[in-house]
Amino acid sequence: MKTIKTIGLIGGTSWLSTIDYYRIINQEVNRELGGVHSAKLLLYSIDFDEFKTLADAGEWRKITEWFAGIAQQLQTAGAEAIVLCAVTLHLMAPELEQLVQIPIIHVADATVSELRSQDIRKTALLGTKFTMEAAFFTDKLLEQGIEVLLPDADDRQCIHQTIFDELDRGILLAETKARYLDIIQNLVAKGAEAVILGCTEIPLLIKPEDCTIPVFDTTLIHAKAAARFALSNQYEKLT
Repeated sequence: MKTIKTIGLIGGTSWLSTIDYYRIINQEVNRELGGVHSAKLLLYSIDFDEFKTLADAGEWRKITEWFAGIAQQLQTAGAEAIVLCAVTLHLMAPELEQLVQIPIIHVADATVSELRSQDIRKTALLGTKFTMEAAFFTDKLLEQGIEVLLPDADDRQCIHQTIFDELDRGILLAETKARYLDIIQNLVAKGAEAVILGCTEIPLLIKPEDCTIPVFDTTLIHAKAAARFALSNQYEKLT
C-alpha cells in the first residue's frame, strides 16, 4: 500500500481559499488512489484580522516569528511538509525554511513549472501589492526566463484593496470582476500570453472562461503540488 505523507497547512488567509486547498488536495489524492482514500492533513487556521493588522503595519518580522512557531508546531505534530495557503505568505518562505527541518512547498516553484510546461514566456501577474511589487514571486519567474507584466500603479492599488475589502470577505461584485478583466486585457495588449491569478482569492472572482488567454490559478496549482508531494517518495524541486 502506498504511504501518504502528512501535509501541514497554514491557512485562514483567508478561510475562503483555505477550503479550496483542503478540497483540492483531498480530491487529487483520492483521484490517484481511488476508493475512499483521502489526504493526511494538519491544518492550523489563523485569525486573518491579526495577520492583516501586522501586514498593514509592515511588521513582517513579527509575522515571520509567528508563522515560524506555527510551522514548528505542525512539524512536531507530524507534518512532513508545510503549505502556506496564500501567495503573500511566501514573502517569509526563505526564513521559514531555515527554521524547520521539512520542506516548504513554494507556490512560485509550482507555478513556474506549469508555465514552462505550456511554454509561456511572458505573463501577467495579479495579486496583492506584496506579491506584485516584492521579488519573492517575480524573481522565480525571471530566473526561468519568463517575463512578468504588472498592472500600473492605480490598477495594482485597486486589486490590492478589493482583495482585502471584498474577496477576503466573500464579496464578489460584478463591477470588480469587470475591472479585473479590463486590467487583464490591458496586459494582453502589452503582450501577455497568460495571466497568473497570484492571490488565492482571485480565482473566486475570475474563471478561466472569462479570459482570452490561459489562466494559471495559483490555488489549484499549489494544492496539486501539495498532493503530488503527499503521494511522492521524496520531495523534488518543482522547477
